Amino acid sequence: MDLLLALRLVVARYGEMDLARWWNTTGQLGNLGAAVLRRGFPHSYRFAQARSVLAVAAHRCEEVFNPPGCVTLWRLPPSVEEEFDARWEHWLDNASGLNPLFQRLENLGDSGTDLASILRALDLVTDRDLEQYPRLRRSAEGRAVALPGVFSGSEEEVRLLALGFARGERGAPAVPYARGADA
Repeated sequence: MDLLLALRLVVARYGEMDLARWWNTTGQLGNLGAAVLRRGFPHSYRFAQARSVLAVAAHRCEEVFNPPGCVTLWRLPPSVEEEFDARWEHWLDNASGLNPLFQRLENLGDSGTDLASILRALDLVTDRDLEQYPRLRRSAEGRAVALPGVFSGSEEEVRLLALGFARGERGAPAVPYARGADA
């Protein structure tokens, strides 16, 4: 679940209007969002930032591409989503452990780097994932990136769901997806 949170946060931050321009939040996971929310939520502001941007990113991706019977980084099988939601309590109780990641997210606007490089620099994808990246292609209409096979829930597949977002273009997200087991 920690990997899933980190992947979602990095993709969510990268997609904000001050970077890739994929969804309508501007630096909310950056320095500006931290400064604004820290005043009202001194102990949990980072998670307030995260919740809002994750919700906006998930909603925008469903608008762009919402395949029936498929999973995306924002819509995994119900058992995974339930476990992810249950983990928030742990993350809140151990917030200091996530501070380094949040601090890196705040400074992403300064990097000028592509998403694949950011994910690798944060050790969120492996060299093997990056070897598979060239095989991830945008669909003909440019709105989606299909992963091969049926989603089994492996960490590799989750990493590829995040890495596939690197196929998006500025202002035009491409939503990575995999067929669900029930599809």
